[in-house]
Amino acid sequence: MRDYKKILIIGADNVGSSHFQRIRSSLRNQAVILMGKNTVVRKILRQNEKEFPQHAQLIAKMYGNLGFVFTNGDVAEIRKKILENKVGAPARIGAFAPCDVILPAGPTGLDPGQTSFLQALNIPTMIVKGQIEIKSDVDLIREGQKVTPSQAALLVKLDLRPFKYGLTVKYVYDEGAFFEAKVLDLTQEDLLCNFQRAVKNIAAISLSVGYPTIASIPHSISSAYRNIMYLSLATSYTFKGTEEIKALLDDPEALAKAMAAASGGGAAPGGAVARGGGDDDEDDAPAAPAEEEEEDLGAGGLFGDDEEW
Repeated sequence: MRDYKKILIIGADNVGSSHFQRIRSSLRNQAVILMGKNTVVRKILRQNEKEFPQHAQLIAKMYGNLGFVFTNGDVAEIRKKILENKVGAPARIGAFAPCDVILPAGPTGLDPGQTSFLQALNIPTMIVKGQIEIKSDVDLIREGQKVTPSQAALLVKLDLRPFKYGLTVKYVYDEGAFFEAKVLDLTQEDLLCNFQRAVKNIAAISLSVGYPTIASIPHSISSAYRNIMYLSLATSYTFKGTEEIKALLDDPEALAKAMAAASGGGAAPGGAVARGGGDDDEDDAPAAPAEEEEEDLGAGGLFGDDEEW
C-alpha cells in the first residue's frame, strides 16, 4: 500500500496454480499479485485507515475469492494482460456457464451406438458414413445456466472444452478513485456522448425551473430574442434585427423575389414566382397574391420551429 498507488481487485474462480503462475510471470516487473484471506485483509485495511483513509473504500467489496494486483503503471494495460491469460477448460457439473455453448451442425465422430444418448438431449441426428451427424446447430447451454451432468458428459464425449477461465478484474483503485473495472472499457466517444446528454438534461431542468445556468443561458437568450422579434413584427416598433423582414412585408414584389430565390427558382416578370415544368395553363396562371404569401412568413420559417430552439 505504501509502494503502489494503484490496485486492481481480481476474482480468482476456476484458476489453477500453474495457470496462476503463468499470469504472475506475465506481470513481472509491472505488477504484484497478492492473495489472502478476506477477514485478514479487512482487518489490515481498518488498522491502517488513518494512514490510508482512501483504501477504506475497498473493505465493502472484500467478499468472495478475491485478490489484489498492485501496480504503478497503466491500469488499463495491466487489466488487458490479465484478461488475455485464459485457458480452455471442460464444462464442470454444477458450474455456471460463462458463455453460450452451441453445437455446430456436422459430423461428431461418435459411433451410431451413441444415438440414444443424443436423442435424450433432444438433439436431432442422423447416421452418415458410419458416424453420428448433428442435423442443425443446437443451443446446448446458455450463459449463466448451471451445467447439467448430461450436458457435461456430452461435451466430454465430443472432446469439447467450451469454457475459458482466468482472472477477472472486478474493481479498480486509482490514486483515491474507486470504480468498477468496466469503466475502463469506455471510449472517448462514450464519454463525450454522456457529457452531451448531461448538458442537455441540465439545460432542460434549468429552463423548467427558471434557474439560469451556463447550459441554459444560450437557450434563454435565443428565446428572448424570438419573443422580441414577434413583438416587433406585430407592432410598429422596429429594431435592427427586423428591419429587413418588415421591408419585405411592405413590398410584395420584393417578398416574392426573395421567396423565389430561397426556393432556387427565378423571379418571373411582374413579380410572379417562376414555376417549374408543367402544362402551359399552369405556366400562364397568375401569381398568388402577396398577402397570402405573407401569412406563411413568420419567425418559425426564418429562425426554425420552437422545438429546435
